[in-house]
Amino acid sequence: EYEARTGRMYKPPPPSARRKNIEFEPLSTTALILEDRPANLPAKSVEEALRHRQEYDEMVAEAKKREIKEAHKRKKIMRERFKQEENIASAMVIWVNEILPNWEGMRATRRVRELWWQGLPPSVRGKVWSLAVGNELNITPELYEIFLSRAKERWKSFSETSSENDIEDAGASVADREASLELIKLDISRTFPSLYIFQKGGPYHDLLHSVLGAYTCYRPDVGYVQGMSFIAAVLILNLEEADAFIAFANLLNKPCQLAFFRVDHSMMLKYFAAFEVFFEENLPKLFLHFKSYSLTPDIYLIDWIFTLYSKSLPLDLACRVWDVFCRDGEEFLFRTGLGILRLYEDILLQMDFIHIAQFLTKLPEDITSEKLFSCIAAIQMQNSNKKWAQVFASLMKDNKEGDKNHSPAPKS
Repeated sequence: EYEARTGRMYKPPPPSARRKNIEFEPLSTTALILEDRPANLPAKSVEEALRHRQEYDEMVAEAKKREIKEAHKRKKIMRERFKQEENIASAMVIWVNEILPNWEGMRATRRVRELWWQGLPPSVRGKVWSLAVGNELNITPELYEIFLSRAKERWKSFSETSSENDIEDAGASVADREASLELIKLDISRTFPSLYIFQKGGPYHDLLHSVLGAYTCYRPDVGYVQGMSFIAAVLILNLEEADAFIAFANLLNKPCQLAFFRVDHSMMLKYFAAFEVFFEENLPKLFLHFKSYSLTPDIYLIDWIFTLYSKSLPLDLACRVWDVFCRDGEEFLFRTGLGILRLYEDILLQMDFIHIAQFLTKLPEDITSEKLFSCIAAIQMQNSNKKWAQVFASLMKDNKEGDKNHSPAPKS
């Protein structure tokens, strides 16, 4: 087109005019610094040309340095990954051949506890969780099938809009149960949305729906509460359907989970008070900073406890938190919370109320297992020689005594 318009033939510049021996150009625009100016502008002086050459060489050297640094970083990550895989493989052999066959005798030994702290191999994770959580409720796979069939009947009844009398059930009104079932449907689509496996049409959608629906029939007094879907989902990823339900029901029957999912305000306040005792002990500066803004634990802890960190942390890291939670019980949930606060202490000290609340509601995605667990390890769960259970028990005792003192005097 240019040739047709101008009547001129385009001639490429002679080879000698092109830059030679440039073995590395970090960006096409970087090399423009070496170009001569157009003919209608004054030519570069010798000094300017030399300066440009020096600047260009510096740019190339800097780019090479960055590239070498990135290559080293990638190699380091790969080395760490291989090492981690080797550790998991050797740990799996120990768990399968030594620990699991002798569970009761070995679970509390120092060697097993140390191995447990390092994270469970994914292949044995579900089995160890099941054993550690236990089955105090004596739920059988057959019992799960019974409650699942009840849930399916109820879904059918609701979809056919039956009358209230047909679906009346002890302990909960029809409206409440219907709302609970609708909430399950809504919440499933919000569970680990980036994985897609729990969304409608995904391989685990119906499975998650079944476990949660069966639970609402098994425990109508608790029903479905937001956050439960994340706990059930993590269990489904690691256990067979009936085993996931058994672990789920027993896990939610633990005192801490029951207090939160039943929204027992009195008990929740005790947990927050116990948490603050260890918060002040471990992180006094941050504790005072939070106090100055009247920022109470419920603002960030509720979401963490409700989902056992599975919504707040990357899934692989949340599973490692679950590993030690199954080993140490509820204490570890609060210790993890303090570990997170310790990890981000310097950042949080610079923030005001709104920014702290926003930050703790949505934690950084680059949080790593090594950094978090080193911070958790540094948290001391001891106050005036009292451990978590003793601090919590004394708060419960104080509450009971307070209730006695405030109770009305008996009539004569």
